[in-house]
Amino acid sequence: MARERSYYVYIMASKSRVLYVGVTGFLMARVLRHKAGEGGAFTRKYRVHRLVYYRCFQNLGDAIARETEIKKWWRGKKVALIRADNPTWEDLSAGWGEAAVMMVSGKARSSPGFQPGSE
Repeated sequence: MARERSYYVYIMASKSRVLYVGVTGFLMARVLRHKAGEGGAFTRKYRVHRLVYYRCFQNLGDAIARETEIKKWWRGKKVALIRADNPTWEDLSAGWGEAAVMMVSGKARSSPGFQPGSE
């Protein structure tokens, strides 16, 4: 069975709260590109590296329509949208792309009923 695609409308911000609105089918990869300075000239120039808002859509057309709608809004309305879900403007992508650390606790045990040497 084919997995359904998801599309995301997202807002990135700089530390000084310059905003960028975008749409993507691969949110983590796109955000990591922004953080690496591989976004467009605007996001590089203003160091727009923090994910402060995103919404998921099942339909690409709906995602593009929402992105277009938000881009037309005046700044105050965009800020209100962010504050409704993320009042402290935390970077929602903090830790993305960092190396994962596996923690092992306790001893590994064989499955119940298995006795070594009873094969």
